[in-house]
Amino acid sequence: MLIPASSGLLLVFGLLVEWLSSEAETLAMVLFWSSLLFGASQFVPGALKGLFTRGRLGIGLLMTISATGAVLLGYIEEAAALAFLYSIVEALEDLSMDRAQSGLRSLLGLIPTTATVLAADGAKRTTPVEDLVAGDVLRLAAGERLATDAVVRSGHSSMDVSAITGESIPVEVSPGDDVLAGSINTSGTLDVEATASGTDNSLTTVVELVEQAQTQKGNQARLADRLARPLVPGVLLLATVVALVGWIFGDSELWVQRALVVLVAASPCALAISVPITVVSGIGAASKFGVIIKSGAAFERLGGIRHVALDKTGTLTRNEPTVTVVLTTGDTTRSQVLNWAASLEAHSTHPLAAAITAESTEVLDAQQVTETAGQGISGVLDEVPMSVGNPRWLSPGELAEQVEDFENRGMTMVILHRRRQPVGAIGVRDELRPETSQVITSLTSRGLGVTMLTGDNTRTAEALAHEAGITEVRSQLRPQDKARAVTQLREAGSGPVAMIGDGINDAPALATADIGIAMGATGSDAAVESADVAFTGEDLRRIPQALDHTRRGRQIITQNIVLSLALIIVLLPLAITGVLGLAAVVLVHEIAEVFVILNGLRAARTPSAEHAFTSAESEARPHITAPHRTGPLIA
Repeated sequence: MLIPASSGLLLVFGLLVEWLSSEAETLAMVLFWSSLLFGASQFVPGALKGLFTRGRLGIGLLMTISATGAVLLGYIEEAAALAFLYSIVEALEDLSMDRAQSGLRSLLGLIPTTATVLAADGAKRTTPVEDLVAGDVLRLAAGERLATDAVVRSGHSSMDVSAITGESIPVEVSPGDDVLAGSINTSGTLDVEATASGTDNSLTTVVELVEQAQTQKGNQARLADRLARPLVPGVLLLATVVALVGWIFGDSELWVQRALVVLVAASPCALAISVPITVVSGIGAASKFGVIIKSGAAFERLGGIRHVALDKTGTLTRNEPTVTVVLTTGDTTRSQVLNWAASLEAHSTHPLAAAITAESTEVLDAQQVTETAGQGISGVLDEVPMSVGNPRWLSPGELAEQVEDFENRGMTMVILHRRRQPVGAIGVRDELRPETSQVITSLTSRGLGVTMLTGDNTRTAEALAHEAGITEVRSQLRPQDKARAVTQLREAGSGPVAMIGDGINDAPALATADIGIAMGATGSDAAVESADVAFTGEDLRRIPQALDHTRRGRQIITQNIVLSLALIIVLLPLAITGVLGLAAVVLVHEIAEVFVILNGLRAARTPSAEHAFTSAESEARPHITAPHRTGPLIA
């Protein structure tokens, strides 16, 4: 950013010197040339490299040609202004791509540097992760993170896989179960056999997927570049023909000058300035209501989204397991079940224990508490034996039918035994955010497709999707599966796809999607850095609000592009025939630039969240006309 800033300062100083003293023309020209060289260094080398190595014809090349034509005609000041303005655009785009790469460091941070390997004689040794090979037996203590994919050989525990699959509640594992690199052993000790090396496992695959997707997305052409592809060869061919006419008919100086005027007339000044002005205005306005858009390309793409894929945990839900239902038997009360269970669970660090303890009104002093990893916890309350655990360890008894019903609704059920008999059951689930159903309705009313992508189990995913109003669900997905699902949605004809998530497991899908949107307040660094857009809060109503805002910005961009191209089409024949000289062409360009800039500034107007939903309702009911309200959102 220092280079375009220097170009701008030199240009301003040159204009001041020229205005204050007519005798300091040499100093002004030095400043203008310096400004031109600084600004041009940001895009000319890349434009020429793209032309000669990949045959790429973009807006940068057309700006290079136009600046060159202005220089040949002696308009150094105009060339410097053109180079300064476009250098800002290029610098901002490069900055956004560089920052995206930092998200890979967050992913790699999930891989520990060493692992404990058990030798054949039972001896333990600490081994660097890069030296691990399939077949190594690893000892995983409580609280440790697994270094590579493996299968459990001995021990019982619960694995926190939220960073890998997004499942909010730890998964119970026992001998024979597969465990993924990056998951955390929450309790007990496990011996696992590596099924992949330390440098080629499911987590390193996630890193590679993110890197590849970011590179592919970085190579996608923006609207202005796509328009420049046919424009560049057309303008060059036209200028060449005009110059050749002069050589053929004798008045070479006149026609060569007209050829240079043609290059200036075809200069996409209005196009190069108006699109960034619109984008910057729109991005700035979006930040006012908590939506951070990282680049101009992301702003353009967000306005064209036709399908939205959403993660479940932490996106549609709160990512906070809470007690949803309490079942009792006989004369046992709800309060007793919660207090008895909480008295035991207070000795556990399991997320379910925290949810039950938070819901209770009194925690009693439990004695002789012992925890069986991956199954439950037992103890004595007032000399009465009590146990709390999963339905596979403790029988639900007469509550079996109700327990199964609530499990089918996506709840994790915890059984309470008193004197070795079932007296209650507690259902825990990560509940939907209160605005989720309203947001899904709003998106579908806009004609957008909606799909849930989650690593959680099918039963929980389908139950919550039904409550949210989502009809298409893909569950039990690993990070690479989510990225593949996004690609499939796009290839199925859904159109540009936006992915919304908050976890490390969402990073590949966020990077693969046309637009990745991260829930920034609680989202992981990897998710935020892999995404194109980040929400500073957790309100899902920002999704339709952001879509409406960028769609309006995209319309303004289209208006400015049409005007800019129309201007070029009108000026070219006037320049060729000599009706307009260089001064007149430059004047028309300046007037057009002022107009498109003012039009672009309209993108700074922001719709409120309420207006976003009012618009959706009016679209669903065409016979009702809703008033258009704009203005800054006051939080």
